[in-house]
Amino acid sequence: MTSKMVFNNVEEIDSLSSVTSVKTYLLDLQNRICQFLEFEEGKAKFVEDKWEHKEGGGGLTRVLAGGHIIEKAGVNFSHVQGSQLPPAATARRPELANSTFQALGVSVVVHPFNPYVPTSHFNIRFILVEKPGQNPFWWFGGGFDLTPYYGFIEDCVHWHQTAKNACDAFGEDIYLKYKNWADQYFFLKHRNEQRGIGGIFFDDLNEWGFQDCFAFIRSVGDHFIKAYHPIVANRKQHTFEQAQRDFQAYRRGRYVEFNLLYDRGTLFGLQSGGRTESILMSLPPIVAWHYHWHPTSGSHEAKLYDEFLPVREWVGTV
Repeated sequence: MTSKMVFNNVEEIDSLSSVTSVKTYLLDLQNRICQFLEFEEGKAKFVEDKWEHKEGGGGLTRVLAGGHIIEKAGVNFSHVQGSQLPPAATARRPELANSTFQALGVSVVVHPFNPYVPTSHFNIRFILVEKPGQNPFWWFGGGFDLTPYYGFIEDCVHWHQTAKNACDAFGEDIYLKYKNWADQYFFLKHRNEQRGIGGIFFDDLNEWGFQDCFAFIRSVGDHFIKAYHPIVANRKQHTFEQAQRDFQAYRRGRYVEFNLLYDRGTLFGLQSGGRTESILMSLPPIVAWHYHWHPTSGSHEAKLYDEFLPVREWVGTV
């Protein structure tokens, strides 16, 4: 799916106050996400690394590693400035090439230790582009998706119902639109398979005006916590053996392939001269590839491929 950028902004915004409002929310969201992850982990804590961007701005990278519930998690805030919008953004917006920009966002990736707790990804971002003599161009993007290794129907339904709840106040068709976009986006073309069970994904959002778009971003951020927290709490005590850890490491390989080949945020960050350590914090600590491997028919591992990865409608399943 592609989204047409609305270049005639629906309203003129004040750059400073808009950036300040978004930044305040994102920093608070980063804190709240870290708090619930540390609570469920119960042992390891986030380590914070403050960094500066060479052209202006910087960020706060927070990483939790080596926990007994969470093997690795990154919850990053960034606010960077640049003199030239990266190719990852201008490919669909060539008229904005050679423009100064500000990019703010929070990105989250959680790789649990227990293979029965799914990996989760979330991000929201705000891009502000300024050209001399013109009103600022701006848009929001983001979403969240879930990557289980051993699926549970009730978790998938809860995940998607919560995503729908985040969208419903903004139009009855919004969830389905962004759910379909996620299904198409989080797809490994070279494998012909989904990365996980999806969620919602959107980009180039500005047609509702700043206040409504910002309200939607806040709804998505708040509902990510509501979607993921109960799943972690419910599955973290599930018993497992090395065979399940081995399958988890194998499936993590798909996550790595997607992030390095297709992920827009990764490409934007690297092309804009972002901090490599923070950008690639999304990669899991342990991963494996096996040549031409296939799960045994009828196994729990095969069930992931047969019942959970194929695109389906989850809301209303149970």
